[in-house]
Amino acid sequence: MKYLKYSDVALVPRYSTINSRSIIDTSTNIGNCKYNLPIIPANMKCVIDKQLAHWMSHNNYFYIMHRFGIDNLQFVEDANQTSLPQISISIGVKPEDYVLVRKLGEQNLRVDYITVDIAHGHSELMGKMLFWIKQYLPNTTIIAGNVATYDGVYYLTQCGADIVKVGIGQGAACTTKDKTGFTMPMFTCINNIRKQLNGQPAHAKRPLIIADGGIHSNGDVAKAIVAGADLVMAGGMFAQCSDSPADDINGTKVYFGSASSENKGHSNHIEGKVTLMETNQLSYAGKLREITQDLQSAISYAGGNNLSALKTADWIEV
Repeated sequence: MKYLKYSDVALVPRYSTINSRSIIDTSTNIGNCKYNLPIIPANMKCVIDKQLAHWMSHNNYFYIMHRFGIDNLQFVEDANQTSLPQISISIGVKPEDYVLVRKLGEQNLRVDYITVDIAHGHSELMGKMLFWIKQYLPNTTIIAGNVATYDGVYYLTQCGADIVKVGIGQGAACTTKDKTGFTMPMFTCINNIRKQLNGQPAHAKRPLIIADGGIHSNGDVAKAIVAGADLVMAGGMFAQCSDSPADDINGTKVYFGSASSENKGHSNHIEGKVTLMETNQLSYAGKLREITQDLQSAISYAGGNNLSALKTADWIEV
């Protein structure tokens, strides 16, 4: 069997009855809330910051705040005080993360979404943290990752994850595939997992799947959903925005992986690199508008009027 990247796949057009693409619905449900798009800016230091997180929340876009060099407790306290519509944070699996979760629960602070974000999510360390979160934050929607197999998705779901982040070694700023040899081309990775989830008994818990990595264009977002993803995470295309937190050097944005020395501040177990990207001349708002319009067009080519049309769209290997 061949394992395919997004660039190895083309989507096949179908008959459409849509009179105007502008009426096509690109919204999706995440937890108990509906958001404008199924796209999520990567929870990386050079992609999202507090200001953008607040803007996205107030404009009904889903975000996940990164966990690097910030005071998560302060972020949550401030968000509670200002009644931020959506409070979404990231943590790791270190002792201080356990302390944070316990404090959030004991102080009865609202946290709508908590993402446990580690390089190898199919692990005992992840399982222990998910059980801990369930104990202290039972009403919080849990996102966990990353994994690249159905077994990994199943394990995280059994441990309490509601949403699973899928993708190992496929991001532009990730060097895991070069450093370790471990990776999985994203289209086939997502497609295989979706097929196995759909083959589960009717009563089985089916988590939402975030396709994380390998997104180089807006069309790849549509391809990820066709493969079987519910949500799509992208880093570089948002880091390239004019108002992203990535450093701008004469029109070039400095994009680096979460496992890079630039992000970690040391050189141990490095699986990320710096990539220089030309600024796309769009603000976050402009980029999200562009993605909305391109996704509306993709849905029209799939012959539907909402995201469900992409779930049954045909594709070919190219």
